[in-house]
Amino acid sequence: MSTKAISRSTAAGRDEELIPRYSLGERANHWLGSLAYIYLLMTGLAFWSPYLYWMAAVVGGAPTARFWHPWLGLIFTVSLFWMLKQWHGDMRIDDNDRAWAKAMPDYIQNRDDELPPTGRFNFGQKLFFWGMLLSVILLLLSGVVLWYTETLPWSLRYVRYAAILIHASVALVTIGLFLVHVYMSTILEKGSFSAMVHGYVTRAWAWTFHRTWYYEVTSGSRPRPRQ
Repeated sequence: MSTKAISRSTAAGRDEELIPRYSLGERANHWLGSLAYIYLLMTGLAFWSPYLYWMAAVVGGAPTARFWHPWLGLIFTVSLFWMLKQWHGDMRIDDNDRAWAKAMPDYIQNRDDELPPTGRFNFGQKLFFWGMLLSVILLLLSGVVLWYTETLPWSLRYVRYAAILIHASVALVTIGLFLVHVYMSTILEKGSFSAMVHGYVTRAWAWTFHRTWYYEVTSGSRPRPRQ
């Protein structure tokens, strides 16, 4: 587990009912990446279909959207790689994650007591992270081709066609991941969204959803949290 953002000593020194989950830097980067992605989503959909052009109008019109879309893409890429730097240890998939994956139907049906203990991030959150990271790499590579598409000679037109296909297809994948992420953080794990706002979770929340992490940040003590 990464201890840069949350250490045992820090957790032990806080109010016994609260545990720090995200540092200010982690939260700021998360919301920076989220806002960048929403802008990319709106402008990308506007480029994709004339029926969704109104989304480009909301952010200043087509020329403005065309100018800022690639730059926001770079910001989103940097945000994700910053997350990788901070969370690479937390995002490793291990045997506990594989056990959790087998019990995913219990998670979907809110039978949390049936789930095996998990660390700071569960298997679903890790899949989302790695899926978005792989997607952003493909979007970056194809996006660079589309950014400088006027410089491509006609003999390389198939590179342009491939870039369009990859960019659009992978963007649709990220939309699906994004919707699942929002649903998980607001419905399946109530309290996750507010934790990304103020940085703390209750002991009851930590014990229920991320029990292994709860024991780690409370120095291995095992009192049941108050309900």
